[in-house]
Amino acid sequence: MHIGSIPLPNRLFAAPMAGVTDRPFRQLCKRLGAGYAVSEMVTSRKDLWASLKTSRRANHDGEVAPIAVQIAGTDAAMMAEAAAYNIERGAQIIDINMGCPAKKVCNKWAGSALMQDEPLALEIIEAVVAACASHNVPVTLKMRTGWCEAERNAVRIARAAEQAGVAMVTVHGRTREQGYKGAAEYDTVAAVKAALRIPVVANGDIDSPEKARDVLAATGADAIMIGRAAQGRPWIFREIAHFLATGEHLPPPSVLQAKRWLLEHLDEHYGLYGEYTGVRTARKHIGWAVRALPGGADFRDAMNRLETCEDQTRALSNWFDALADRHPLLPTVVAANEELLEQQA
Repeated sequence: MHIGSIPLPNRLFAAPMAGVTDRPFRQLCKRLGAGYAVSEMVTSRKDLWASLKTSRRANHDGEVAPIAVQIAGTDAAMMAEAAAYNIERGAQIIDINMGCPAKKVCNKWAGSALMQDEPLALEIIEAVVAACASHNVPVTLKMRTGWCEAERNAVRIARAAEQAGVAMVTVHGRTREQGYKGAAEYDTVAAVKAALRIPVVANGDIDSPEKARDVLAATGADAIMIGRAAQGRPWIFREIAHFLATGEHLPPPSVLQAKRWLLEHLDEHYGLYGEYTGVRTARKHIGWAVRALPGGADFRDAMNRLETCEDQTRALSNWFDALADRHPLLPTVVAANEELLEQQA
């Protein structure tokens, strides 16, 4: 698997998610089996580049290559300038966001709203490709199946993007109108794959090894991209890799191993954000990690009241140690629910 001339270790990708796929989370996913991870989107508005939020998103200190940065905007010249700005700061791949369904993005005609204006979408693609060409940096595109059910134009835009020089296309199997509701469909992804010669990536609702296998088979895609299913379960990448290679399920990680991974993640997270912001932004990651575990809801409520990095890590470590006394291996959702029912009986 390659993006342009850049080789990747496998075809399991971590999706860009605003407020989630910062550098520490991308690093964690890569350590646990993701062959590729894309940054949360960076604005093309130059007046915001000096902001703390954007500077953190453009921080790639110690990040494992390849470093992929997603940019978002509505003006071709600004998007080209944003691509060059991020390349200067270490980006080795530039991804164009035409997939985000969030209203605050689409109301400004960025993200998946661009799929309504194909000439503008192509103008942006051409400008970004031209800006990256002199740096030998490949450009990728992430999009949806279309704006709405009546207008699924992914194949048309994907063909134009390939002709403009895009090196890879990722398709989320929903329209902008759907947001994240309903089930993702993969027929459109398969149609895009059949129409292109460059790599095509399938995205949407891939939450298990079996689903990964089935989506690859149904679409013929070159790779799969996983988003929400990796929240609190970043080891899903190694689980899928093992299943695709052997046809067998990898045993769940031990509770103590999961604890070590989460504590390593928190250490990097605090290092990027500092204590005040780091404690608050870490709460969602901890909450995702414990939400399906026995006693996870009560622990999350207590943890959300902690105010220091030290208190947070101590509480997490103690809680996982206690869980390990009852469960050497990380309980599945089914096992966790059964234990909860037993406690309530």
